[in-house]
Amino acid sequence: MLSRLLSATAALSLVALLAFRPAAPASLKVYLIGDSTVSVKEVKAYPETGWGMPFAAFFDETVTVDNRAQNGRSTKSFLAENRWQPVAAALHAGDYVFIQFAHNDEVPTKRSYTPEAEFGANLRRMVSETRSHQAQPVLLTPVARRKFDDAGKIEETHAAYAELVRAVARDTNTPLIDLDRSSQALLQQFGVENSKLLFNHLAPGEHPNYPDGREDNTHFNELGARRMAELVLADVRALKLGLVDHLRQGAVKKTVDPQAR
Repeated sequence: MLSRLLSATAALSLVALLAFRPAAPASLKVYLIGDSTVSVKEVKAYPETGWGMPFAAFFDETVTVDNRAQNGRSTKSFLAENRWQPVAAALHAGDYVFIQFAHNDEVPTKRSYTPEAEFGANLRRMVSETRSHQAQPVLLTPVARRKFDDAGKIEETHAAYAELVRAVARDTNTPLIDLDRSSQALLQQFGVENSKLLFNHLAPGEHPNYPDGREDNTHFNELGARRMAELVLADVRALKLGLVDHLRQGAVKKTVDPQAR
C-alpha cells in the first residue's frame, strides 16, 4: 500500500514539474538578401567567402539563417528575376530580412545598374513588404571595397548609394547597420598591406581554384568574411534587436576601434 502511495506521489510530482517546464523557445528565420559579398559560395570559388556564411554560426538552434543573396545581383535584377517575391511570401511574424545591395546597382556600365531613384524605391518596397508580414527589415549599407589613396587612407567607394540606404532607413524608421563605415574603419586599422589578408588575394599556385593567382579587392576570404560578419553582429547588439536573445553563448563581441572611424 505504501509503495503504491509513493509511486502515485512521484507520478503527480513529475506531472507538476512538466506542467511548469519553460516553453520551448520560438523559432524564427533570418533572411539575407544581397550580392556576392554576402552570398554562399560554391566550392569552385573557395576561398572566396560571403560574410553571410560565418554570420549564420552566431545563432542558436532557434534561428535559421536563410541566405538568398546572389552573385552579381542588384535590387533591380533581384526583383526582375523573381528572387525577392518568394522571400516576402515565406515571411512570418518575428522573422528578419537583412538587406544589403549597391555593389551592382551603382555601376552604370553593368546590366544590373539601378538609377538612384529606382534604387531607393526598390529598398522601400522591400521594407514595406517585409513589414506587411509583421517581420523586421534591417537595412545595411554596402560593405567597403579595399581601396587606399597614396597616403594610405581608405577611400569611400559607395558614397552616393550608401547615403541612399541611410536616407531610406531614416525615412522609414528602419534599423540601419552602417557596414560601409564600419568596414572602412576596419580596413583602415589593418592598413594597406595587412588588409589584403581579408580579401581573396592569392599568389599564383597558392590555391587550385586560382592557378594564376587572384587580386580581388571586393570579395573576402574566410578571415575577411568572418571579420565583416562580426561587424554586423556588433550592430545587431548595438541596435538591441530581438535577435540578441538567440545568440549562441560566447558569440563574439568584437567591434572596431572607434579611433579608426
